[in-house]
Amino acid sequence: MSQEAYVDPATAVLWDQSHTEHDMIATRTLGFWLYLLSDAMIVSSLFASYLVLDHRVNAAAGPTAGDVVHPMAAFWGTVLLFSAILAYGAAMVGLKRGNRTAVLVGLGGAFLLGGGFLLAEGYDFAQLALHGMVPERSGYLSAFYALVLYHGAHLVFGVLWIAVMMAQVARQGFTPNVVYRLLNLKLFWFFQGFIWIYVFSFVYLAGALHVH
Repeated sequence: MSQEAYVDPATAVLWDQSHTEHDMIATRTLGFWLYLLSDAMIVSSLFASYLVLDHRVNAAAGPTAGDVVHPMAAFWGTVLLFSAILAYGAAMVGLKRGNRTAVLVGLGGAFLLGGGFLLAEGYDFAQLALHGMVPERSGYLSAFYALVLYHGAHLVFGVLWIAVMMAQVARQGFTPNVVYRLLNLKLFWFFQGFIWIYVFSFVYLAGALHVH
């Protein structure tokens, strides 16, 4: 079995903005964009459900948004998440320069910071559960858990994907398959930050201000 050829990001057609032919990496990245669009439709429906159910009537005489959300905890989680996105961006700079060490360091930082966000969010949900604020308590809580945990589940997958890519970069270098997976993971990881902006704004900040 022939070994896959090494790709030098500094000279590969991937980084040549003047070429007009479709290469393998660009084609596969386009396909991943289509996946993200379908995922965005699901997230939009979850947001719509949450905004409809975020009303005292749907709290079933239980906790409302002001009782559930913790904006400061979400703020520090936001700092961790966007630091993880910045770390992944640094890894992409290393990829463009063909620097394997820089890519591994950036991916490692994204892994640790993303994991920190998940631990903080997990602790927050554990505290809610200890106080009886569980999904089956009301329609509002069901919508809250569905929206926030859907985002959290994507981050779990993203952190695991980063770990896999660290192993592949260390073992294989910048082969075509490794490069396009890194680029697709970049799209996925940055998309989670984009979604979190809306979660933080419409769930945590609006909930703390009792905006309905």
